[in-house]
Amino acid sequence: MGLGPMFRYAEGNYRKGIKMTMSTLEVGNRLVELVKEGENRKAIEELYADDAVHREAMGGDESWPQEASGKQKLLELSDRWFEMFEVHGGDIDGPYPHDDAFICMLSVDVTGREGPMKGQRMEMKEAARYEVRDGKITRADFYYHYDC
Repeated sequence: MGLGPMFRYAEGNYRKGIKMTMSTLEVGNRLVELVKEGENRKAIEELYADDAVHREAMGGDESWPQEASGKQKLLELSDRWFEMFEVHGGDIDGPYPHDDAFICMLSVDVTGREGPMKGQRMEMKEAARYEVRDGKITRADFYYHYDC
């Protein structure tokens, strides 16, 4: 089929005033761009649906729930994470899209600022799977190894 018909369709709808949403790949590329720039909060503000859900591999108490929903709650948790850790560096690889989802691989070098991890420098790696609907991230699931 080629890409020509797809581009002509999108261009025609744009000219008719129909709002086109970002594709899964476009959302993924924008997320990677913002995270590489250290703009994690902006990524949530710009790319997440108001009712988006995050699901962590571990958690489960009030300070860090295993599942959180709503853009405002996710922004609060993101701010809290950056309060808890000093970030020395990090990287994101991807996106790897498939239908209405994409995966990114993330790594970060941090030192804990409080709690049992205070003063400990560590490297963390995780995979994240993001679901996209109507040009917005609606769900993110995070996968990482941890010792119980």
